[in-house]
Amino acid sequence: MATLRQTPNSPAAELRTIIVTGASSGIGAYCTRALKAEGWRVFATARKPEDIAALEADGIEAFYLDYSEPDSIAALVTAVLERTGGRLDALFNNGAYAQAGAVEDLPVAALREQFEANFFGWHDLTRRLVPVMRRQGHGRLVHCSSILGLVPVRFRGAYSASKHALEALMLCQRQELAGSGIHVSLIEPGPVKSKIASNGLPWFLRNIDHENSTHRADYAAQLERMRAGGSQAARKPGPEVVHKVLRHALLSRRPRPHYVVTMSARLGAMLKRILPASMLHRLLAKRA
Repeated sequence: MATLRQTPNSPAAELRTIIVTGASSGIGAYCTRALKAEGWRVFATARKPEDIAALEADGIEAFYLDYSEPDSIAALVTAVLERTGGRLDALFNNGAYAQAGAVEDLPVAALREQFEANFFGWHDLTRRLVPVMRRQGHGRLVHCSSILGLVPVRFRGAYSASKHALEALMLCQRQELAGSGIHVSLIEPGPVKSKIASNGLPWFLRNIDHENSTHRADYAAQLERMRAGGSQAARKPGPEVVHKVLRHALLSRRPRPHYVVTMSARLGAMLKRILPASMLHRLLAKRA
């Protein structure tokens, strides 16, 4: 695998620095520890004090961040840049949650909350770091999107919409940053072993009137799955599959705009290309 070009006096010749958000569990937790083991200086974020303490116990520099709180985003950037002397090599936007529920049952306030956490907060953090990377002449912006941002399925409208918006925004920025030395990549995983389903359960229970919905029967199955921690498919891969492509996005001379991860995600992307839209949507509706 190709690595960043380094010269004795270049920033990349020093210990590489990265912010990883959503490092309390799943993809973020795994990638944080794997990157640290590979020699990166990792600044990881979480919301709960116990998760921050667990990261610190592993020797990781950890900070509080809630994407829906702009002050916490500003504080994170200030604290990290103070520790690095005003530079940063990479950002891995990863922290998010999944608001389940049919679109007709989704309160506008719940949709706004989903976008604050999964979209507006990501933009805020990214925008604060682009000037830093422009000054130093290099940087990597990697966003953990989802196959649902490319191929949405029923009962995942809020989450899919936030990821679809992320895809458009960051691909525009990739074009706008061409020639700056800053590269933008999107990772689109399918189902991987994580806590995203169980973490989304409180949001579903708070925002969706599932007992009085037309979709009550479907929600019963959804609730059972969320309470069990999501789909328990035997072949569901672990977060190491995301770490593998994250390394390429961070170190390759020519990082890709898209990294579709897991067999189910690649299948979904392929079917979107080759099937008529009506047939694709009928197929997806049966699997959701």
